Amino acid sequence: MAVFGSGGQLGVELKAEFTARGYEVAGFERTRVDITDPVRVEQALAQYDPSIVLNAAAYNQVDVAEKEPQAAFLVNALAVRNLSTACRQVDARLVHFSTDYVFDGFARRAYTEDDATHPLGAYAVSKLAGEFYASAYLDRVLIIRTSGVYGTGALDTARGNFVELMLRLASQGQPIRVVEDHVASPTFAPALAASTADLVERGESGVFHAGGGTPISWFDWAVKIFEAAGVKPALQPTNEREFRTPARRPKYSALSNAKIESRGIAPMPSLDAAIHAYLEARNRKLASV
Repeated sequence: MAVFGSGGQLGVELKAEFTARGYEVAGFERTRVDITDPVRVEQALAQYDPSIVLNAAAYNQVDVAEKEPQAAFLVNALAVRNLSTACRQVDARLVHFSTDYVFDGFARRAYTEDDATHPLGAYAVSKLAGEFYASAYLDRVLIIRTSGVYGTGALDTARGNFVELMLRLASQGQPIRVVEDHVASPTFAPALAASTADLVERGESGVFHAGGGTPISWFDWAVKIFEAAGVKPALQPTNEREFRTPARRPKYSALSNAKIESRGIAPMPSLDAAIHAYLEARNRKLASV
């Protein structure tokens, strides 16, 4: 098994989950294999000849992508084409991770796999294009859309995640403003990795949604984070009109997990349970440094 993007917060959990289940896992970070280079990708898969390839690598700087759409498209779309063609050559199954941002949010309800996509910005377009490339080049591909992923692997990256951003801002003692009119379904990376492994072991293919399970605004999510962490910063709600960003984002991009649960896969943990598990894992990791 090969995991691309193995150093990211999802990649580290995929490696841990599949290793725990007895798989031999080879992890590839960008410094080892640049997936935008088709020759390097072909060489890596030809050398390791994996039966399963998981692509957790992504360009996810949503606002920056508006200024450099080519960079986003190169990683999120053309690199998926590279992985897909290489998988076809070695007869490997591809598991590719996509995003809730392929939707426009106008439905104002949790999105299902049958809903029409309508990306609103360069990042979202590039992610949807990656889905198209994977589906075009491979007969059986597993595409997993998720939302607001957070895992302790973020502690080792410059990008971090929403939880770490909130905790960092709280430590600075300044007022924190978070949008209350954008809703998503934040997803705990270890739970996503476990659901992914379940789908793989069931031989599933096609598109599946695996979000955090509960729609929540980013403001209300911040409230839960601070309650769980036992801190009380000056948290203030704001909205899209007041908090402008270069990229348009879907105002309601929560994902329905009905399809994945219909396959007998365990529901995602509650948001409260997940944030407590995250903070416990975070404390253990920081204590070991």
